[in-house]
Amino acid sequence: MKACGIVVEYNPFHNGHLLHAQQSRQKTDSDLVIAVMSGNFLQRGEPAILPKQERAEMALRSGVDIVFELPYHFAVQHASIFAEGAVKLLHAAGCSSICFGSENGRIEPFLDQLKLEKEQHDSLQEAIREQMKLGISYPSAAARGYRQLFEHKAGLDLSRPNNMLGYQYIKAADLFSSVMTPYTIKRTASEYHDETLHETYISSATSIRKKVLEEGLSTVKKHVPEATFLMTEAYINNGGQLMSWEPYWPFIQHTLLTSSPQSLKDIYEMEEGIEYRLIAAAASSSFHEFMHQVKTKRYTWTRIQRILTHLLTKTLKTDVQQNSSPSYLRMLGMTGKGREYLNIHKNDFALPVISKLSRKHEELCAIDIRASRTYAMGFSDPIYRQKMISRDYTAPPVIL
Repeated sequence: MKACGIVVEYNPFHNGHLLHAQQSRQKTDSDLVIAVMSGNFLQRGEPAILPKQERAEMALRSGVDIVFELPYHFAVQHASIFAEGAVKLLHAAGCSSICFGSENGRIEPFLDQLKLEKEQHDSLQEAIREQMKLGISYPSAAARGYRQLFEHKAGLDLSRPNNMLGYQYIKAADLFSSVMTPYTIKRTASEYHDETLHETYISSATSIRKKVLEEGLSTVKKHVPEATFLMTEAYINNGGQLMSWEPYWPFIQHTLLTSSPQSLKDIYEMEEGIEYRLIAAAASSSFHEFMHQVKTKRYTWTRIQRILTHLLTKTLKTDVQQNSSPSYLRMLGMTGKGREYLNIHKNDFALPVISKLSRKHEELCAIDIRASRTYAMGFSDPIYRQKMISRDYTAPPVIL
């Protein structure tokens, strides 16, 4: 069986994701689609609006055949590390292709860009260093450096978020000589960061989350597949909570108010003395107010959110250094076709598959277990919170 791999977050699963899964299968002429999905905390450093198990099942009910979890130490990361972890997992699972959405929509400019970057690697690094001297963040400096050297040569605008992330997938696959063939699909209708729903009902996850949290689930019914709507409705009716940063603010505030700068330096991504800035703003009345106080041109919203996520989960620099490469495939769910693929190909996988977490996996999956338990602490209902704390052990993979 021929599998196409996709890298996703599904926060939540919406009509654009449905289109991506369908077109990936068609464009690559694959028998099934395998998704590597971030867990309860996401790449931009924020809690997922719905737990990973619900998001995985939504995907399985809407065209995806297998969902593996992207481990925390790759999921909450800069784009290059995020992409490297995800691509390695898809490669390990035997995918013959990878398909991503992009603003460009053509694969050739991505491949041309990679060739140019290899040829002018030293010049690019120097251009990025010069931009960093202006006091801007690394992602902005990298985007400017790329444009300065390559924009008119490769025709790929790396200031666009999906282009940049897609390019990181291409680089990661090339880095360890993966045999996966890359494909891309043009992103249509809404932009990645759009905060308003689109009239075509292909809306960004950002706009859908904003609308749901402010005005309720019914306002986005046409913008998500039926499975997403019905499952989210049932989740809420059964005591589930749609998550955002605010429920976690008391935990962050307590840590910052009771910690010294020296004690925070071991937290992953806590660099350049930013711990002093975080502590100084810790008396803020809300997470939103706090973020506006600490954000600067150099310390972007995303960068600060990632630092706070690592602070919340007690993820240390040594934790990430010890887990520099994926060592397992954590199964979140599969369809009948996905099970058939596993039965045929599992013995050829480059990594072991963990389908049911047990005590023997505690050391291997320590960071993921800690992240799940941290996520659970944001739930206000004590009974639901207790259920979520142990869910990694009690919830089997979703099988449709």
